[in-house]
Amino acid sequence: MRTLLEARLDTRAGNEAIKNGKLPEVLQEVMEKVHPEAAYFAPMDGGRSCLMVFDMEDSSQMPPILERFFTELEAEIHIQPVMNYEDLQKGLSAIGRS
Repeated sequence: MRTLLEARLDTRAGNEAIKNGKLPEVLQEVMEKVHPEAAYFAPMDGGRSCLMVFDMEDSSQMPPILERFFTELEAEIHIQPVMNYEDLQKGLSAIGRS
């Protein structure tokens, strides 16, 4: 299932992760696990944020994907299923057939 991950990093923990080199390490590890179709990094709500769209096959993938965001970056996480335009068209066409 196409999934949107939004991680908002704690400023203090993010500063420390930059100083000790953990930030690029954590981001690289997550990128290698999820192989996102898109990844963006931007300031949001006054802090560092990461947005990734990726395919999550099973909810059991959440702990290995998210844990370092929690433990290393003290991040606030939001994760939700999303659709691209083709997915929306497919879903809408199924409604018409019901």
